[in-house]
Amino acid sequence: MTIDNAIIGLAVAAVLAFFAAALKVFREYERGVCFTLGRFTHVMGPGLVFMVPLIQTMVRVGLRVRVIEVPPQQIITRDNVSVGVSAVVYYRVMDAAKAVIQVADFNAATDQLAQTTLRSVLGEVELDELLADREKINGILKRIVDERTEPWGIEVSAVEVKDVDLPVEMKRAMARQAEAERERRAKVIAAEGGVQAAGRLAGAAPGVLHIS
Repeated sequence: MTIDNAIIGLAVAAVLAFFAAALKVFREYERGVCFTLGRFTHVMGPGLVFMVPLIQTMVRVGLRVRVIEVPPQQIITRDNVSVGVSAVVYYRVMDAAKAVIQVADFNAATDQLAQTTLRSVLGEVELDELLADREKINGILKRIVDERTEPWGIEVSAVEVKDVDLPVEMKRAMARQAEAERERRAKVIAAEGGVQAAGRLAGAAPGVLHIS
């Protein structure tokens, strides 16, 4: 009787272990890419799904928006100014199967692609355009990265240039330029004030002469 109980206990334990390995729960933002004997068969989830242990394997993929902090890249602009530029990339997995099958690591691949695209695109613009026309540059970066990640099942929603680190000499030159511009405007305002004052005096002169 003791042996029978042990056998029953082992059988129950084996069944429970089988179902524990076979049943998977996927959250609403998760999908499972299922392979049967090494071949892709289907995408599972969300909710409770069943897979055959030892026969089927699964790779879990999240579908929420991800953020990549592109580290500062040293770039020489078209007008030969060396600057450090960092950016942020927002993207999400749209096709879990492609994201697993078409590329070994879609996170690392998207990160490296964003870095190379940033250097390539910003190397073709001048410093003034980089500083003054961010929206246009962000749109170009987003379009290029999105097109190149589309075969991986990735959708890029935005690429934003975050920081532009100028050389110290360039910062000083821009500060001197801004100071000179402020002085020029102050002189123009003073000159305009002098002209207005002279005009008022000239208008008042006939009255003064008439009184005399």
